[in-house]
Amino acid sequence: MAERRTPSRGMDDVDAVTRAVLTASRLLVAVSARSLAEVEERVTLPQFRMLVVLSTRGATKLVVLADLLQVAPSTAMRMIDRLIAAGLADRQINPDNRRETMLQLTDEGRRTVADVTARRRTEIATIVERLAPAQRTALVGALTAFNEAGAEPLAPASDDPELYPLGWVDTPLGRGA
Repeated sequence: MAERRTPSRGMDDVDAVTRAVLTASRLLVAVSARSLAEVEERVTLPQFRMLVVLSTRGATKLVVLADLLQVAPSTAMRMIDRLIAAGLADRQINPDNRRETMLQLTDEGRRTVADVTARRRTEIATIVERLAPAQRTALVGALTAFNEAGAEPLAPASDDPELYPLGWVDTPLGRGA
């Protein structure tokens, strides 16, 4: 096991926190990658991000989806084409405006998001269980402050009947809590 070092008194606080968050992000990326292991032949991590956005927003126009993912519309189109070919998403004509095409998940796409999210939640819970109760409390406070500083809405509780893996729900303004 790697040696744990605490920052020296002279170390810049921002640097110490940044380093700790970068390390934690490596762990979370590894957890994310492992949670995708069962579907990795069909879905890449960027494609899974697209599935998650579609699962949280429902039927969405391509330009909105590209904006939410911060990719070019042409990139989003290639990604959605692959997801459609895999049976995880589909296109429908917008009944309110027949000139628009809406993108949405299929039942298989929804199951994929739910399964991957459940595996991720289980692995994160296993890691958190290794922390002492006081460390868990401190971690909740620190991560809540970090998420608020980054304007990231809170993820749902495990007993929430409508799990939104990224904490997003469909609101009139788009992304919100």
